[in-house]
Amino acid sequence: MIKIILSFRRREGMSLQEFKNYRRDVHAPLLFAIPEAKLVRRFVVSYPVTAPEFPAPSYDAVVEAWFDNLDDLNALYSCENFKTKVDPDHPNFIDLNSVGRMICEETVVVG
Repeated sequence: MIKIILSFRRREGMSLQEFKNYRRDVHAPLLFAIPEAKLVRRFVVSYPVTAPEFPAPSYDAVVEAWFDNLDDLNALYSCENFKTKVDPDHPNFIDLNSVGRMICEETVVVG
């Protein structure tokens, strides 16, 4: 199984709640409406919580998406539907200069 991890901050001028709402109510339906989204095996979005003993978070969200293999991940991100329907929406809620990406395989240590 292959996973992509994306970390990013919200677009300037957008509150954290607006960011969360937009991602959930606008962006996620765009992504999961395209047929190629069936290649995603699991999809998780994490948002920071207040943790006074720790430094402030560097990002407003981390997204993890699992695929059976690298070909499936590439098929989603390179398809015309993603390029024309999903990707153009990213600047509406994401600071594109803040995006971090990692393609990886998981090694479960506990759990």
